Amino acid sequence: MKTQKFTLEIDEDDDLTLGLVRLIKDVPDYELFHHFNMLNPFKFNRIADLVYHGKYYDYYFPRFEAFHHDTQICIHFIANQSSESFQKKITTELFNKEGDTKYLLDHFPDVNYLIKTSEPFVDFSVILLPENLVFQIQDFELSP
Repeated sequence: MKTQKFTLEIDEDDDLTLGLVRLIKDVPDYELFHHFNMLNPFKFNRIADLVYHGKYYDYYFPRFEAFHHDTQICIHFIANQSSESFQKKITTELFNKEGDTKYLLDHFPDVNYLIKTSEPFVDFSVILLPENLVFQIQDFELSP
């Protein structure tokens, strides 16, 4: 699988506002984004996974991207839970924190997706949500 470098470009003094997406019921990625694409004028596409390189595992987080033409904003959905992990070496430590699964936001395992936009001002209301699949998007401030 080809990996692409993805960075969250933020200034040292600026907070980053993310959107937290929680699903009402478990649905596969392709079904969820099919519903998003049916409701919105912009279309989400699967792009290269975000890769986190741990000491013992490499974790892969699915990413989806769309471009909102009216506001000229690129919208990224990133899965909070890794979809795949590849073990690089055998664990020899007794109390190892790495396992098969990793969360980008460890303190929020109930969050399914993170939303990041290309602009610092955030208005997640431009994204129409499937009623029976997704709770309202919650704003989350992330300090550098």
